[in-house]
Amino acid sequence: MAQRGDAPSTGAVPDALRPSGSLLANLSTELQRHPPFNEMDPAHVAAFVAASRQAYYAPGETVVAPGHGPVRELFFIRRGAVTGKRGLSDVSGGAFQYEAGDLFPISAVLAQRAPTTQYHATEDTFVLVIGAEAMRALAQQSPVFGDFLNRRILKFLDLSRAALQVAYSSQALAEQSLETPLGELGHKTPVTCAPETPLRDVLTRMHEQRIGSMLVVDARGAPLGILTRSDVLGRVALPQAALDTPVSQVMVSPVHSLPHDATAQDAALAMSAHGIRHVPVTRDGRVVGIVSERDLFALQRLSLKQVSSGIRHAASVDALRVVAHDIRRFARTLLGQGVQARQLTALISHLNDALTQRLLELTAQRHGIDLSLCCWLALGSEGRSEQTIATDQDNALIRPEGSEAAPYLAFAREVNEALDDCGYPLCKGNVMAGNPACNLTPSQWRERFDEWIEHGSPQDLLNASIFFDFRPLAGNEALAHELRAFVTRRARVTPRFLHQLALNGLQRATPLNWLGNIDTVEADGHDTLDIKLQGTAIFVDVARLYALAHGVEATSTRERLDAVGPLLGVPAHEAQAWVGGFDYLQLLRLHAQLDGTTVGDNPNRIAVDTLNDIDRRILKETLRVLRALQQRLKLDYER
Repeated sequence: MAQRGDAPSTGAVPDALRPSGSLLANLSTELQRHPPFNEMDPAHVAAFVAASRQAYYAPGETVVAPGHGPVRELFFIRRGAVTGKRGLSDVSGGAFQYEAGDLFPISAVLAQRAPTTQYHATEDTFVLVIGAEAMRALAQQSPVFGDFLNRRILKFLDLSRAALQVAYSSQALAEQSLETPLGELGHKTPVTCAPETPLRDVLTRMHEQRIGSMLVVDARGAPLGILTRSDVLGRVALPQAALDTPVSQVMVSPVHSLPHDATAQDAALAMSAHGIRHVPVTRDGRVVGIVSERDLFALQRLSLKQVSSGIRHAASVDALRVVAHDIRRFARTLLGQGVQARQLTALISHLNDALTQRLLELTAQRHGIDLSLCCWLALGSEGRSEQTIATDQDNALIRPEGSEAAPYLAFAREVNEALDDCGYPLCKGNVMAGNPACNLTPSQWRERFDEWIEHGSPQDLLNASIFFDFRPLAGNEALAHELRAFVTRRARVTPRFLHQLALNGLQRATPLNWLGNIDTVEADGHDTLDIKLQGTAIFVDVARLYALAHGVEATSTRERLDAVGPLLGVPAHEAQAWVGGFDYLQLLRLHAQLDGTTVGDNPNRIAVDTLNDIDRRILKETLRVLRALQQRLKLDYER
């Protein structure tokens, strides 16, 4: 029977408070539905249950508080919910809610200190409570449990990526190139033999030519049978067939073949239905090729080399439009292979860069523009190399000092329109190189940045969120590097601008309500969240501010967070949580955009109520990390 919650205990668990023997198996099964128990050895899960006591807390009852002193127990919520509130969080929105499947307070138990947060039940709550000594002993025995305690948010990310990989790998198999007709696969001439060919000759040819099968055909070239490497053991070696035996006596017959206009998917289904690994391809009844299981797997892998080659050899906007579609297909493939968000967004940005560079080359030739005299700038998410699938254009141009604007504007406008044609929408705010305000000489750019930094009006701060993340994409990169050095120097010595930038960034609150739950908005019948506006954009703003304040010239959010962590004296695990949280939100955005599950016409609005348990938990953990980061910014600048 569950017991009422008391002050934390220090000794062994009394027998009366241990789960009865009949409950151990049921409780272990219950725990294995939640991380980290779902990855632990069942014996270690049972050990956790055996070392625990059960407890009940009524709504409003305190579970753990700073006044209790050093925390000596770890709590696992079976049913109910517990809210943690720190200081004035009732007013400032600093609460965080733990729910069924959560462990708390991990940090305080590991550090053997009093909690800084007061935890109380918000509804009828049943928990398992394990003493700190038993917890540490189990962490030594179970690497999975120990790793989770020390790297909770990063471990949740690993679990989320694994679940996403499983979902997308099967989807990738179903969608990529399987509709290709077998006749278009570019087969090599198949190796065949007549039915009377001695087995010795067949095996010799298979060995010399390093092939896995031999097709047996009649005089017209029609397939009669097949002998594969896997058949040799059962049909030749074990029966001890003589090597002068005709292959017709040991081949598999009849052979399952498909016509040249059948699809790769038809071949995959045939292999699955008949338990075979090779399917001959025929035209007018004659063998013209053979498809193996390995060929189908290779067919499904759209490679970086293929996409890059398509970009380099594109001779028109029409060709680049096709390649842009391949970039999206490639992103889906990589997501299915478990590629992490930071790598995936970097690859998407790299391919988008390559496409834009090729487009700039083609367009510059037509306009007589010498790219070595100017510099095309990527701004916003492209400038940070953090593009997702649904990203519009943000770009600018540094043209030569003293040059006429007209030819460069005409060149830039054609590039903007061509990018739009390739699936990169025109910027609604007109932040594009075809706009005269974004097509300036070096001295004009310096004047513009100087004005933004000096005045810091609301519009200046908005511009800062886009233009300050610029990086060179094509042309004379020295022009961009000189401008970057100027901007970094001016911003760092203008504390008033940094202060205004911080206050502007704090206007967007982390979407956690006063109870610590995710603060969603109802849309199209779902509880939704704009994962960009209410998530990644806040990380981006904070990282940009601290980078400018500390003279960090990096433009990507991840690089900025990595760089400023040590400069702020932040513990390594805290800075890693910043980076991990940002990566996770990016992954969630990509998932929804590639899967077509965004809500309404907003490519960044996700349905929180459709997330699986792991994703919902890590989303809440990430928002908690983000709120703590905002609170740090508030302490540093709101005074």
